[in-house]
Amino acid sequence: MRPLKQLVEGKRALVSVGPDDSVFTALTLLAQHDIGALLVLEHGKLVGIFSERDYARKIILKGKTSKDTLVREIMSEKVSCVTLSQSVEECMALMTNKHVRHLPVLGAGDEVLGILSIGDLVKETISDQTFTIEQLVHYIQN
Repeated sequence: MRPLKQLVEGKRALVSVGPDDSVFTALTLLAQHDIGALLVLEHGKLVGIFSERDYARKIILKGKTSKDTLVREIMSEKVSCVTLSQSVEECMALMTNKHVRHLPVLGAGDEVLGILSIGDLVKETISDQTFTIEQLVHYIQN
């Protein structure tokens, strides 16, 4: 499997929101970029994550409005993160154990390098398994 560094480098530019932006602004960014979560950065530091799940559970179900609510009011502040030294398998295990779908990837000094979704990790796992199967079939046939 490819290392996390290659997975992160292969992704599009990082999309983030500030804690004092409106939830409506965050939702607009999610829709524009066709993604399910945004990192919440304040002065370049990770302070939370905002996901569709946060919106559904903390705005809609509580009768709030997205235009009148700030991201900081509903973002998830406890964010599980990984570093480039971790494997795809470790990331998937962490996602499973923590019941999360997105993992920020941090570098030295807690610099945010990117974000990985469960879809990114599943796609990489399938690609790796497909390659292994093709190699085994080729070996058996020859």
